[in-house]
This record gives sequence, C-alpha cells and structure tokens, in this order.
Amino acid sequence: MDQSEFALSDREFNRVKARVYQEAGISLSEAKRTLVVSRLGKLVRTLRLSSFDAYLDYLERQGTPADAQDFINALTTNLTRFWREDHHFDHLENYVRQLMTQRPRMGANGRPKLRIWSAGCSTGQEPYTIALSLLSAFPELKRWDFRILATDIDTNVVAKAAGGVYPEAELNGLSRERAALFERAEAGQVRIPMAVRELIAFKPLNLMSNPWPMKGPFDAVFCRNVAIYFDKKTQGELFARLGAILAPDGFLYIGHSENLGAGGANFRLVGKTIYQARAQQKARDAA
Repeated sequence: MDQSEFALSDREFNRVKARVYQEAGISLSEAKRTLVVSRLGKLVRTLRLSSFDAYLDYLERQGTPADAQDFINALTTNLTRFWREDHHFDHLENYVRQLMTQRPRMGANGRPKLRIWSAGCSTGQEPYTIALSLLSAFPELKRWDFRILATDIDTNVVAKAAGGVYPEAELNGLSRERAALFERAEAGQVRIPMAVRELIAFKPLNLMSNPWPMKGPFDAVFCRNVAIYFDKKTQGELFARLGAILAPDGFLYIGHSENLGAGGANFRLVGKTIYQARAQQKARDAA
C-alpha cells in the first residue's frame, strides 16, 4: 500500500487528537496533520487496515496495551542533544556546590542524599549530561547517595537511552574536555561509562497518570520542552505536580520557549527558564 492511499479526514484527525489528549495530555494543532499521516500511516499499513478510522476502531475495540503504546510513541517528538541549554547545567553545578557547603539531606544509608529527575528524558542525552557534569565537577558525589530518575512516555526512546550508546557525531560541538568524558565503542560510536549509567534509572512514565505515581522530594527537576505539547490547563496541572515534589529550595528547569503560567504559584523565577520551589513546599528532610 502506498501512503498516499491514506487520506486523513477532519473527523479522523479529531479522533486522533481526542485520543492522544485523553491518554497523554498532548494537544495536537492543525500543523501536526502531516506528522499524524506520516507516523500513524505506518501503523495502519503494518496492521493491514484500510483507513485511520479503521485503525482507531481497532485500538478502541481490540487493541492491546502494546498497540496503545505504539500509538503514543508514534505521536511524540524527541529532539535533544548533550549539554543543551548550557546555562541550566552551570546553574545546577552552583546549586549542588551550595548543598555541599550546607547540612545535606541524609539518606537512610547515612550518606548525603541527592535526587534529580529528568522528566521527558527522550533518548537520554539530558540525564547523562546531568550526571557527567556533576561527577566531573564533584568527584566526591561518588560517595553520596546520588541518583537520577529519567522518564519518558515513549517506551522506544527510554529503551535506547538505557543502552547509553550514541553516534560519535553526537559529540560535535562539544569541548575537548566534555568529549573526553565518553568512552569509544564500536566504529563511529561512543558509550556512556558504566559508572555514570549506574546512577540513572530509566523508566517509562506518562506525566498525566492518575493517580500521580511520583514521590519526592527531588532536589532538581528538568522538564524541558515537554509542556509545549500541552494546552494551558494541562500545563498548569503538570507544573503544580512538579512543585509538590520539589524540595523547598529545589529547582525546576524548563525549555526556553516555555513558561509556568497558571502553574507557577509554587515557584519564583530565579534565572532564564529556572524556577525555585517556594518555602511552603515540603520540608527537605521529608521521606
């Protein structure tokens, strides 16, 4: 079958929009019609169905959880790179430096505790940059109870991220010092060192899940270029949730084209796309 056989009617597009909004909070604009045709068309052909309506009927009546996940995976966009928006990582280093000079939050194992969440981690460049930056600046973190949670709604990119192997071209534009933090793998590829990979737990997560499965406090949350796919109502819900699980002096990092809007009541702006949780949040020594 040729992809041109699948025309997307207004009715079908509205069904797609309603389903992805209900399942993941993603709001599709008219500009996304071509993307929907291209990506969902592949699934329609794979299932040997005759139309987008037939595909949506299939999902509703007999589709498996794996089919439902394929639908979500097809409609998510994953654009990222190492050290994207450098100023966030510079700020994070300064914040961790301050934590080290204060009385740190202690883990159950008696070691100083540091928790960071990369929400919308895509193929892993963001959480790996967090880990590489902090370990390079503070080797003593190896003795801390230091962990990074990395999540994304797209199960395919989570699986790729966990592998920690990337084309060598991913290092283009990085300084010599940063490029040296990677290991050489097969020809034309680089690998994240095992000591770094062991710090990070990769998990699939729908940020709109009810009930909300996340617990805090997190010292920092990176949720960059995620809210741009949500409408204002969903953005407000998301940022309210993130504010509730941050430590009171913790930080939220968002994308350069995003703002907290109605969800910003629990934060104060401290830098370009950097927000600090207000003091009325949960105490830092909470479980």
